[in-house]
Amino acid sequence: MRIGLLGTGPWARLTHGPALREHPETELVGVWGRRPEAAGELAGRLDTRAYEDPEALFADCEAVAFALPPDVQAPLAARAAAAGCHLLLDKPVATSVPAARELAAAVTSAGVASVVFFTLRFAPETAAWVAAQSGTEGWVTGRADWYSPVFGGSDSAYAASPWRRERGALWDVGPHALSLLLPPLGEVAAVTAARGPGDMVHVALRHASGASSTMTLTHSVPPQASSVTAELRGSAGITTLPERGEGGPVRPLMRALDALLAAARKGERHPCDIHFGVRVTEILATAERALASGATTPAASA
Repeated sequence: MRIGLLGTGPWARLTHGPALREHPETELVGVWGRRPEAAGELAGRLDTRAYEDPEALFADCEAVAFALPPDVQAPLAARAAAAGCHLLLDKPVATSVPAARELAAAVTSAGVASVVFFTLRFAPETAAWVAAQSGTEGWVTGRADWYSPVFGGSDSAYAASPWRRERGALWDVGPHALSLLLPPLGEVAAVTAARGPGDMVHVALRHASGASSTMTLTHSVPPQASSVTAELRGSAGITTLPERGEGGPVRPLMRALDALLAAARKGERHPCDIHFGVRVTEILATAERALASGATTPAASA
């Protein structure tokens, strides 16, 4: 599959670029970025060409992969879908519910395949855990806690990311937490949220099944306090998210590419498609409103 890359930041350089170049069933056609000089530099590293116009890249591709801030991604992805390109999207698909829904409508109208890259859903160890728990009945509660040191003194390449600084961990790692909790616990009916120190937020979810869950999300802890954990409790006992394997996010992204290829060839929706991405945006937007109001807010759906 001929595929293009949109984005030139650390995520594009460290994850998307290597995965797109190394995948045996994709041909990296080129790179587009908002800064032409950065696009040229990354294209040189990846042994491909830089495009000055995203529409020209869409015209030369069967699919495109996004490593852009969410509210830059959404309108560009809608244009790519209209051009007939299958979409490998990053999470969150947007931080605005209307923008997310407009993208979903464009995907549906064009009939293209879409996969949203929720890293833990494509890492083999954690993906297998989610699948096993989703097939188990009787869960009554769960939690997903993401304590990240990106703003807390680490040397993370993402510490300078303007959109992460603006929107915080709720929007950056909240999608990952929801991607773990929603499959086994089901649809969210209501959301409560409270702020902690820094960008920390605590979110409580009531699921339509009657189960409840919580998320603690932050980029503001010191490195020695960082961890990523999740667990479920119910009639089957207690189960805990396993550790991810070594190798970073490149291997999971290659598996997301596998999923996009399969969805495009078979014409079947993937569980982590644009519609799941929209629901994640809706829930996070509801949490943001709850933080502003200090009250429990019904979780609106499409």
